[in-house]
Amino acid sequence: MRNYQKELDALIERHAAAGEVPTLLLHACCAPCSSYCLEYLSQFFSITLFYYNPNIYPAQEYTHRVEEARRLCATLPAKHPITFLEGTFEPQRYYDAVRGLENEPEGGARCRVCFRLRLEEAAKQAQAGGFDYFTTTLSISPLKDADVLNEEGERAAEKFGVRHLPSNFKKKGGYQRSIVLSREYHLYRQNYCGCVFSNAQSRSEGDEGLRD
Repeated sequence: MRNYQKELDALIERHAAAGEVPTLLLHACCAPCSSYCLEYLSQFFSITLFYYNPNIYPAQEYTHRVEEARRLCATLPAKHPITFLEGTFEPQRYYDAVRGLENEPEGGARCRVCFRLRLEEAAKQAQAGGFDYFTTTLSISPLKDADVLNEEGERAAEKFGVRHLPSNFKKKGGYQRSIVLSREYHLYRQNYCGCVFSNAQSRSEGDEGLRD
């Protein structure tokens, strides 16, 4: 089994030894998950936080989440620059992608397709912007499979000819640190992943915790 954190540590060490600060397009799923990732990665990278999540339902939820991510970028102290880039909100693209998978359980085939959609858009933006790397904050969530995310990231990297940054941000206490930062910055912590299907599942299970 691959140790993505170990791979990331080695990559960071190589760039630091060479005195380099690479550029990183960091796909954001939400502000709470972005908090630790930005705090950690901005020590080593110049970051653009890219908010592209056509899966979010309803539209008011999307607006709330994107504004929280934007606010975080503007207030979080960082060694190297953090900028914010909002993608296009195109929910129909998401529904077209997951058609036929509506009844899949959370964490199953529908989620992989959703990851692929978002990571391919991030890779496309990384190529267009000439970024050194791209990756996603999604791997910080205890509910997200880092193997699946890195597989899809590497697939997108190959498709668009860019470099994917390996990640498993749950490591080094990343998720726990994100909870602390969320409280410190008074970030909105949602109780469902984002799509209409996860919202329905969350309501049926009576979940009250963060599901990102």
